[in-house]
Amino acid sequence: MIYETVLGVMVGLGLAAACGFRVFVPLLVLAVAARAGQVSLGSGMSWIGSDAAIVAFATASLLEVVAYWVPWLDHALDVVASPAAVVAGSIVAGSQFVDVGGSAGPMLRWAAAIVAGGGLAGAVQATSVATRAVSTVTTAGMGNPIVSAAESVWAVVMSIVAVVAPIAAGVLVLVVLGVIGWRVFRWRGARNRTEAGGEVEVVERAG
Repeated sequence: MIYETVLGVMVGLGLAAACGFRVFVPLLVLAVAARAGQVSLGSGMSWIGSDAAIVAFATASLLEVVAYWVPWLDHALDVVASPAAVVAGSIVAGSQFVDVGGSAGPMLRWAAAIVAGGGLAGAVQATSVATRAVSTVTTAGMGNPIVSAAESVWAVVMSIVAVVAPIAAGVLVLVVLGVIGWRVFRWRGARNRTEAGGEVEVVERAG
């Protein structure tokens, strides 16, 4: 029972992390996997494996992936994708956190899904947005399609691994969290150095 719960959590978190790269790709993979009987869905989530949902997720995934190849349009999409990633991350996590909460019921299950799944998806999405912003500044947007292609690949790979090999997905989630932490550390260091340099310049001018 505990082992199955842990596997479910790993599947949910793996899919949630993938939602940070692309909102609809993990939902499509989850829908197909559910339809194939590869994964089970929590109560009230059976609609994810329906024909209508699969068609909708497939169409949305194609449009999302293609749109991110267009320079500058990707930034406009980020405005919508950022909150959508949190919602999608919460949904995929909630669909797999079947045994989370136990006797406490669905309230604790969805609270965990929103905090863990939605939070993870939001953190990955924020890192992606920041990476694309750096690419825009350094390459005038020409390097953004490469960044977007890499994100799409990560979304597909993480989604499939989450469904097929949950333990490996857990490892990938840790790697993603490590990369996010490393980038936050670098960005904060660069910001502190910039602020320190500005303070020195002000003091020199005052002197």
